[in-house]
Amino acid sequence: MKNILIFVLLLNSLVFAASDKAQEKQREKRAQAQLKIEMEKEKKYSREQTFYNANNYDFKGAEVNPDSLDSVPEIEVDDFDIDSVYD
Repeated sequence: MKNILIFVLLLNSLVFAASDKAQEKQREKRAQAQLKIEMEKEKKYSREQTFYNANNYDFKGAEVNPDSLDSVPEIEVDDFDIDSVYD
């Protein structure tokens, strides 16, 4: 019985490790793709050497990639009571 339990625990840990590696590869791939896009933009800006105003700026490119939201850690907020500051 102990051997079966140990085997199951080892198998689960290997599965979790493999999924972490796959997620890390996918995260790295997304980062490289975004880096390539940003490098192309910088090349374009360096050729043109102009400052953009709101009329001709691409705001769509500054949006957050929804695929990367699952890797952002959730921020824990402490209960903050402003009344306790003035006591």
